[in-house]
Amino acid sequence: MRDRQPFLVLSPRTFNERTSLVIGLPMTTASYNANNPFAVVAGIAGGAKSGKTSYVLCHQPKSFDWRIREAAPHPMGNLTDARFAEVCGVLNQIVQLG
Repeated sequence: MRDRQPFLVLSPRTFNERTSLVIGLPMTTASYNANNPFAVVAGIAGGAKSGKTSYVLCHQPKSFDWRIREAAPHPMGNLTDARFAEVCGVLNQIVQLG
């Protein structure tokens, strides 16, 4: 990922601060993900004006150094607890952590 992209951080803050790494899932507004069984709807990107649905790509876990990449919190904020649980459920179907 070259440019800044939305990213759902899964790793805990203490890990992120100590290691300078974040582990999580990329997000996109690419409409072909509407039929992707591993993409979870996160909401409407940029609010109702844009009308673009944002998806969390559960099949593409990644990590990167957030300090070097100068990452910042996404303006969309956090997912609801229910949506976060859905993302974790889909990810667990893939990696089967328990």
